[in-house]
Amino acid sequence: MSFTVLITGATSGIGAAAARRFVGAGHQVIATGRRQERLDALVAELGADKVHAIRLDMRDEAAIDGAIAALPERFRDVDILLNNAGLARGMEPAQEADLNKWREMIDTNILGLVTITHKLLPTLVSRKGAIINLSSIAGTYPYKFGNVYGGTKAFVTQFSLNLRCDLHGTGVRVTSIEPGMVETEFTTVRTGGDQQASDDLYRDMDPLTAEDIAETIFWVATQPPHVNLNRIEIMPVNQSFAGFAIARNTPAA
Repeated sequence: MSFTVLITGATSGIGAAAARRFVGAGHQVIATGRRQERLDALVAELGADKVHAIRLDMRDEAAIDGAIAALPERFRDVDILLNNAGLARGMEPAQEADLNKWREMIDTNILGLVTITHKLLPTLVSRKGAIINLSSIAGTYPYKFGNVYGGTKAFVTQFSLNLRCDLHGTGVRVTSIEPGMVETEFTTVRTGGDQQASDDLYRDMDPLTAEDIAETIFWVATQPPHVNLNRIEIMPVNQSFAGFAIARNTPAA
């Protein structure tokens, strides 16, 4: 049986890989993103009969309303919402961070996610659908410079669990997927386009790929209707947990 998946942030990385995975298995996708040329390329690659593209900034509630209202008839019955859109900004400690970057992360990673979720809940309940939220291990394990980004992902994880409670008895499934290091455009976006910083971060450590996470998403989405995966934490083998940091009272000799 085929179904309809709405994927936010589908213009690159995990979102684009997920679109390819679902369409390749015979399903149809509503793909949203801010870069029209990337959306056009995705439609050209996968087919206009399988992908309905919407240029959308997740921080714009009116645009979300308009996009949902304007869905073509054959794409209206959304069975799965994949909340993938999100970003990190900045590599500074909190005391040196740009407040506007903090606001952008909160507006995108939290407000955008809850807005589109809230607006699609009636459809998802009527369809006994599924909500798959892309969180991060940053929401569980703190790390230097993670400040607001980690906070937004902690929200996504907890929001997912609370949705499970509220949707009890509706048949709607909710999953929080929490990846570690995945080599996508994430770090270049975070650093304002510094490709070298991204290359240095992922060098010689065999990170996860967007396709790895897309396969996990697809597996979650295609479980039997009575099976709910609450949380999935996934990391590359070469990444593990950081030790505690210690600041010495006296300078090293």
